[in-house]
Amino acid sequence: MKHIITINDYTKEIVGKILTRAAQLKKNGFEPTLQNKLAATLFYEPSTRTRLSFETAVLRAHGRVISAGDTHLMSVAKGETLEDTIRVISGYVDAIVMRHPEAGSAARAAAVSRVPIINAGDGAHAHPTQTLLDLFTIQEVLSRLDHFSIAMVGDLKYSRVYHSLAQVLTWYTDVKQYWISPAQLSMPDDIRTYVREHGGNIVELNDYHDIISDVDVLIMTRVQQERFTDRTEYERLKGACILQPQDLKNAKSTLKVLSPLPRTVELPISMDETPHAYYFQQAANGVPVRTALLEYVFDLL
Repeated sequence: MKHIITINDYTKEIVGKILTRAAQLKKNGFEPTLQNKLAATLFYEPSTRTRLSFETAVLRAHGRVISAGDTHLMSVAKGETLEDTIRVISGYVDAIVMRHPEAGSAARAAAVSRVPIINAGDGAHAHPTQTLLDLFTIQEVLSRLDHFSIAMVGDLKYSRVYHSLAQVLTWYTDVKQYWISPAQLSMPDDIRTYVREHGGNIVELNDYHDIISDVDVLIMTRVQQERFTDRTEYERLKGACILQPQDLKNAKSTLKVLSPLPRTVELPISMDETPHAYYFQQAANGVPVRTALLEYVFDLL
C-alpha cells in the first residue's frame, strides 16, 4: 500500500510525475479516474482547504467520499482508540485522508490500516500533501524548481508545512532557504540537521527586510495558537512577523507571496491587491494536485 505519511514517502521522480499530472488536470480538466473509488476524510482538527480540496478532488474525478464529520460525535468521544477507529473505517473505504493533532498519529494509523493512509497533517510533525501543493505552485510561478531563493517567515517551530517543505527542497539544485522567525519560533533542530546533512543552503534571520530583494518566493504562516500551552506567550509572539505591502518595495517584480492559510495578522487584507499575492491561487491548486496524488496512491498514475 502507498501510505503517504511524510515527505520521504515520495521520491523526486514520483513528485515530478504527480506535478506533471496535476498540470495536465488543471489545463485540460478532470477525468473519471476515481470512478470506482471510495475515500474517507477523517479530521480530528479543523480544516477548510485541505479537507474540502481532497473531497473535491475525489468528486471531480468521479469518485465518492464519506466524511467522519465532527469527531466529537464519533466513538472517540466514548474512548475509542485511534487504532480501533482506523481498523473499522479501513474496512469501509479504499483510502483514508486523516488529520490529527498528535505527531506520529498518521504512522500509528498506517500500522493498522487495510487501505492507504494519507497524512493531512499530524500535529506539528508533517504535512506532505501541502508540500506537493507548494512545489506545484512554485513551479507554476517560476517555471522551475531549481535555482531560486525562498523565504519561510513566521512560525517555523510548529509549522508542519515548513518542516516538510524545508526537507524536500534539498532534492533540488541551488535552492537558498531563508528561515525567518523570532528565536522562540525557530526551526526544530532535527529539521535543521536534516537539511544541512542533505546539502541545503540555509540562512537563519529574525527579519526579512534586508534580503527581500533576493527572494523569488516568500511564504508566510500564522503563529499557531493551538500549539501553545501558554496563552501569554502566544499573544506576545503572534504579531512578530507581519508582511505589509510597503515591505515589498524593493522586491523583484516576479516575487510571489504564498501561504498555507488560514491567516490572522501576518497577512493583512491590504496584501491581497498587490501583484505579489498568490495564496488564493495556491489554495485552488490543491484540487488538481490532490487528484493527481490520489491517482498515484491508487496505482493509476
